[in-house]
Amino acid sequence: MSAPTTRELYDRYVIPTYGRFDLRFARGLGSEVWDEDGKRYLDFGAGIAVTSIGHCHPRVLAAMREQIGTLIHTSNLYYTRPQAVLAERLVRLIGASGKIFFCNSGAEANEALYKLARKFGNEGMPPAPRHSVGEMIAADANRHGIITMEGSFHGRTLAGIAATGQDKVKKGFEPAVEGFRHVPFNDGPALLAAVQEPGVVAVLMEPIQGERGVHPASAAFLKLARELCDRHGLLLMFDEVQCGLGRTGDWCGWKTLLGDASVMPDAVSWAKGIAGGFPLGAIWVSERTVTLKTGATIPLCDLLGPGSHGTTFGGTPLVSAGANEVLSVIEEEGMLENARSLGAHAHAQLRALGSPLIADVRGVGLMLAFELVPDFAARVPALPAGKAPSLFVVEALHAAGFLNVPSGTHAIRWLPPLNVSRAEIDEGVAILRTVLARFSA
Repeated sequence: MSAPTTRELYDRYVIPTYGRFDLRFARGLGSEVWDEDGKRYLDFGAGIAVTSIGHCHPRVLAAMREQIGTLIHTSNLYYTRPQAVLAERLVRLIGASGKIFFCNSGAEANEALYKLARKFGNEGMPPAPRHSVGEMIAADANRHGIITMEGSFHGRTLAGIAATGQDKVKKGFEPAVEGFRHVPFNDGPALLAAVQEPGVVAVLMEPIQGERGVHPASAAFLKLARELCDRHGLLLMFDEVQCGLGRTGDWCGWKTLLGDASVMPDAVSWAKGIAGGFPLGAIWVSERTVTLKTGATIPLCDLLGPGSHGTTFGGTPLVSAGANEVLSVIEEEGMLENARSLGAHAHAQLRALGSPLIADVRGVGLMLAFELVPDFAARVPALPAGKAPSLFVVEALHAAGFLNVPSGTHAIRWLPPLNVSRAEIDEGVAILRTVLARFSA
């Protein structure tokens, strides 16, 4: 009897939470992966923006091999040098004083933000009463409401799906975790109204919404969010799980959108590309002073004190060593500039395709998406009934040896490694041109 195939093992033993494509990968190098049959694919998905410096970068392999032979795990009951060095580096890269908490994923990083906000709302001194049409309105003594954006994605935990501004992730998991409210993205008047609701303690947003199909916040919206949070005594928290740590051509995605550091949040979450493929999440929390209800003052970054939050595996010596090397590679090999220049080149080449099936091209740095036309089904009779155009096109690109990431029904993301080459960008454009031309014929 022959051994079961990889797909057969999955079908028998793995819980089917993912709608997987029928591809079985065996190895990768740089911007390329090969399946079990030896077929080569150009990888512009990068594990959904995770393999930030490509597959199997030799410097990261060397750093991980050295650490594996030294110390792998101790738990967070003790101090280890790689985690301390990584924390210092992240604070330096963000450009403002604060501290870091390490975990294992973006969902966990965002959970830490929710807990930070609740701790702030429960133990921090509420803002002074304000005037409203001649009467004084006092803030709630214990605030816990978090405003997030429609179209957002913040993870798959119960609190994560409550925070996410998309109904599709919530179905079947009712009742929702209480305390989250969604407002339209980039809608200043809606945000202004929401922050004045009773019990609100924080605003959480992705500066660039990734899962929805790469939609950036406007500079004006980011500035307004900071102004409103300051005015109403709220925390401003950025989810940079997908757009942070180099993807936009800057360490901080929101700084790319602003063109400067005129806005600083109170907390930021990271994951995905932070360790180039090893499971790591983190948050940065500002050192700004918080006045407690007791009258004492404390840095915001010390509000989550001993026993208030934790994780067994967050920031292990092994993963921290890998993340340190990933960030060193990005810094020392010019990958921020590469993300800016080749992101602009890819954006221009996608627009230059002139395909009648592409309605829009969006993106910042190497976080790009193209939107298929709304009437794709009418224009492409080969589209099976009920199938999303984005999935249909992505599967056709797979057949041509090219990995892209679908977003919703009509958008497709390009999230290549930050060290992708111009030749690889041009190869991807050529493959896409051929596939779309086949549909348009």
